[in-house]
Amino acid sequence: MTRAGTAGPGGPGRTGALAVLAALTVAAATAGCTAQAVGQPHAAAPAPPAPARSAATGTPDAEPPVPPTPTPAASSPEAPEVSEVPQASESPSPAPDPQGETLMADGSRGERVRELQARLRQIGHFDRNPTGYYGSVTAASVSSFQGKRGLVRTGRTDTVTWRKLLDMTRVPTATELDPPTTRPVAKPDKRCLTGRVLCISKNSRTLSWMIDGRVVSSMDVRFGSQYTPTREGTFSVYWKSRDHVSTIYHTAMPYAMFFSGGQAVHYSADFAARGYAGASHGCVNVRDKAKIAALFDQVKNGDKVVVYG
Repeated sequence: MTRAGTAGPGGPGRTGALAVLAALTVAAATAGCTAQAVGQPHAAAPAPPAPARSAATGTPDAEPPVPPTPTPAASSPEAPEVSEVPQASESPSPAPDPQGETLMADGSRGERVRELQARLRQIGHFDRNPTGYYGSVTAASVSSFQGKRGLVRTGRTDTVTWRKLLDMTRVPTATELDPPTTRPVAKPDKRCLTGRVLCISKNSRTLSWMIDGRVVSSMDVRFGSQYTPTREGTFSVYWKSRDHVSTIYHTAMPYAMFFSGGQAVHYSADFAARGYAGASHGCVNVRDKAKIAALFDQVKNGDKVVVYG
């Protein structure tokens, strides 16, 4: 039998003590502070409460705040990377011409061209008298010379070609450089070797004024076409007309010296302008006005005219 009011083991007294201890523990937790031993660090702050959930869905009522994105510390600007730009490669220099620099070519004009032509003629590569103009005939002559000497046949006169030509030829004379006609004067027909004669060669297209076998002057001439040919043979000047005009063709025929019917030796402005691109109506045309004027003053009626092929 126990005393009244005394709590035995497991009795009401013990139960009350336990209740008091629980109440004190709840009160301490509710106060927000805990006992802390000296020298112990503060306890970590409690984690934030979880967001309230909707009773209907069980999901958060509002999205939790998004923490701001941390801004990286500003760093000192670095120099931008410079990519190497490939330099445009220079086009390789053309290989030097093995025959040297071009000195004369198609279209060149002047005394040097005249010398070139005279020198080429000396060794049989140019069959005309020098003109001072570098055209297709001169280019073909240079090409022929180059081929004979083992050079590249360019038709242009370069330093190597010119040097070889100088070594093989002599300095041209004044007559070789500036002959009276474009083409070489033909060997006179034997009928031209005596007396005063207008010696006219169709092959060389030249007229030579000769006195007793000596050439006084020479000039270029052109003849009639195949439909109006210049007659060949031996004739005599029978009429001279300084300012003649054709009564058939109504064209000027200055310094006309008639030798066969209506055919005469006279100056032709058309020949002077167009060269051998045209033809006469049977007359012997002269294109050098000064020469025909001087010839007109020397020739007399009765002087012989020889036209031969």
